[in-house]
Amino acid sequence: MADVHLSDDERLLAELGYKQELNRSWSSFSNFAISFSIISILAGCFTTFGQAWNNGGPIAISIGWPLISVFILIIGFCMSELVSAYPTSGGIYWWASKLGGAKAGYYTGWLNLIGLLAIDASVAYGAATFFDLSFSTMSESWAAGYSLQRVFWMFLVVLFLTAMINIFGGHLLAMLNNISVWWHVAGAAIIIAILVFLPEKHMSVNDVFTMRVNNSGGLAGGDTSGFGFWFYVLPLGFLLTQYTITGFDASAHLSEETHDAADGAAKGIWRSIFYSAIGGWILLLAFLFAVQDPEAVTAGGGGVGVIFNQALSSSWAGTVLLIASIGQFFCTTACMTSTSRMLFAFSRDGAVPGSSYWARLNSRKVPANAVLISSVIAALITVPALVEVNIGTEEAPIIVPTAFYAVVSVGVIGLYVAFAIPIFLRWRAGDSFKQGSWNLGNKWKWMAPIAVAEIAVISVYFILPFTPAANPFNENFEWKFVNYAPILTVGSLIVLWIGWHLSAKKWFTGPKMTIDLPEGTTSADEIELEHHGKTAHGGTTHDWKPGDPLS
Repeated sequence: MADVHLSDDERLLAELGYKQELNRSWSSFSNFAISFSIISILAGCFTTFGQAWNNGGPIAISIGWPLISVFILIIGFCMSELVSAYPTSGGIYWWASKLGGAKAGYYTGWLNLIGLLAIDASVAYGAATFFDLSFSTMSESWAAGYSLQRVFWMFLVVLFLTAMINIFGGHLLAMLNNISVWWHVAGAAIIIAILVFLPEKHMSVNDVFTMRVNNSGGLAGGDTSGFGFWFYVLPLGFLLTQYTITGFDASAHLSEETHDAADGAAKGIWRSIFYSAIGGWILLLAFLFAVQDPEAVTAGGGGVGVIFNQALSSSWAGTVLLIASIGQFFCTTACMTSTSRMLFAFSRDGAVPGSSYWARLNSRKVPANAVLISSVIAALITVPALVEVNIGTEEAPIIVPTAFYAVVSVGVIGLYVAFAIPIFLRWRAGDSFKQGSWNLGNKWKWMAPIAVAEIAVISVYFILPFTPAANPFNENFEWKFVNYAPILTVGSLIVLWIGWHLSAKKWFTGPKMTIDLPEGTTSADEIELEHHGKTAHGGTTHDWKPGDPLS
């Protein structure tokens, strides 16, 4: 018999087959903070506002946001129950492997990783875009020099700075996420106050909650009523909510660094969704009420910059945009943390080429190599954003980086499909699933199928053409209008399918234990680790401390 001195967190992690390698210095609030920062109402509410305005108008925002938020909260509750039972850095991938086997874990892990990398890229690019827009609003000379090349260089700077913070920040990283929470709360409050008190007039309540816009380029015949509008155009506007409120799986990926993770990480997921949903709705309503000329907003592409320039002086508009830009920088930093932890965990189990490099920790107990490769991949997949696409006319050009919107859609689809797999498997497991300290009781019986159904529906919508000219069978078809998300998503699934059948199924067996089991035991489940007078059965007698193997 051997005395084993473990904290409750280390005991549970050991039961799952892992020794404590990462530095467990995050509080429950810090765990909540990273998901809250990644959701970032100062990011998604700004960068994808135009998607909702053009596809539905104010009702897609004022009514669509709270409606879709309820479904996302249900998804979050299901994931909270899972992380309480299995608080590992692998998170979603680990849950799927435990409940559905190696194949389920393989697909879930890769979809999750692809989604996280896409979110890294999209949030960093969005931050660069809004920093550029902030400077352009404040300086005519800066505005005159606008180009997608300049924005891309700013994007690379954002990636570099956030990578350095993640590698060398150490305990500072958790503190920055705590600061990020208050920046988002105070920043949103300041923006709301500016938009309430400074504009000369405000939209009516009736317009905010009933006005419909179809600026999709002709979907549903350009109508704002009828089946085509309500069941095709309007749901496309829900990408605003679905994209903004994502990335909350970060609480799971940071669970091995969080005190009392079985409770703290679980609450981190659903609380980050709940508070972001409320704060985001109030912020978006402030945007809508500040609209001075709805037709001009539509003509300008539906972006928030048009609203701010209508309602505010250039200095105040620049201030609002700068507050959001800094929030988006915090968001990018948190996204990079989440992605690197997921890559670390997936590599720890040998699922990624070059696993030994990405699973390596530096002296600060940070997966620095995982941070670096995540940054490089985010940069590479955004290179197509350098291609200038004019979705307007020669007389009134509207230059957009089409690749950005494709990356956004891929991020949403990848993450949410990855969420759906373990939620479905938990539902299938039924009462045989061993619930953790935070659980849904019997509510999983109706929450899980609703969560899976919602993800299935939005995944179909977000691969549909966003305009008739994106349909290859339309006479006005042009590649510049194409939604590349289905090409990238289907292409990724084909590559994963080929990879599994040609190679991975021969060697990938799911999560690998990093604890050396005592002689005579065959799994971590056979190790009895009690809170008081903890013992490990089997093997020889020796003193054990966290970080040492059990045998």
